[in-house]
Amino acid sequence: MKTPIVAILMGGPDSEREVSIRSGNAIVNALEQSSLFDVQPCVIDETSVDGLRALNVDVVFPVLHGPYGEGGPLQECLESTGIPFVGSTSKPAKLAMDKHASKRVAIEHGIPTPKWERICDASACSLDLPFVLKPVDEGSSVGLAICTTEEEANTAMNSLICGKPYIAEQFVRGQEITISILDGTPLSIIEIIPPQDIGTYDFEAKYQRNDTRYVVNPELPDHNCIQHALKMYEALELRDLARIDFIVGDDGQWFLEANTMPGFTESSLFPMAAADHGLSMTALCERLTQLALNRG
Repeated sequence: MKTPIVAILMGGPDSEREVSIRSGNAIVNALEQSSLFDVQPCVIDETSVDGLRALNVDVVFPVLHGPYGEGGPLQECLESTGIPFVGSTSKPAKLAMDKHASKRVAIEHGIPTPKWERICDASACSLDLPFVLKPVDEGSSVGLAICTTEEEANTAMNSLICGKPYIAEQFVRGQEITISILDGTPLSIIEIIPPQDIGTYDFEAKYQRNDTRYVVNPELPDHNCIQHALKMYEALELRDLARIDFIVGDDGQWFLEANTMPGFTESSLFPMAAADHGLSMTALCERLTQLALNRG
């Protein structure tokens, strides 16, 4: 029987390109230790239906992060090829990538989320301080700023927005946690404790610092985050994998965002949660690839 060929797509045109390449290389290394697949690494910018078909593979594992690779356009191309691929289809991917739209889904399903406003103009925010500025459609906390004073807010809004859609989200205090979901099953909760001098889990804390702390199965106040994570996974119609982020405090819990293609780097939380459930990186990548291949 012919060994299936899996293409690991990585890179892309978005700001998280280098993170994607790190994730992609980690998946390549993991699957090269497997006997189930032949592995074809593919670093791309943008691609096309013809370009994807020319790969001549049986299944695609697209580990791109950001609006193009994670937010629908790449998934639309993959759908047009008919090649099975890991991860959500294009419409759910687009919905989950849009923080404004996904927070509306949370509200519609009775899941608390911090008050927010969608803004495109630096003078348009009416939230009380403190609040958090986030691009509507970026991941890895790219472009994130916590504003605690009018001066910080003015500086951040004038330097960050520049016509790009953002959300301003009310800052809530508590423990930041993430819940990974593998094929509809929740994995271990992980608490994220960023370095004190940063105070938030931004791009630097995720990928450039070695003093960010992660606590698997942390002590938390009473919460319904696992149920809320599963409800968001279903409401957004996600598939195969996701990571859902929350803040948990003494007075409640709040949905922050959903990630349809979490990172797979050495410090990424999805593989960390899987490892706590006894899944090695190789076993995890085999499972995800097989899920896609079975749909083919």
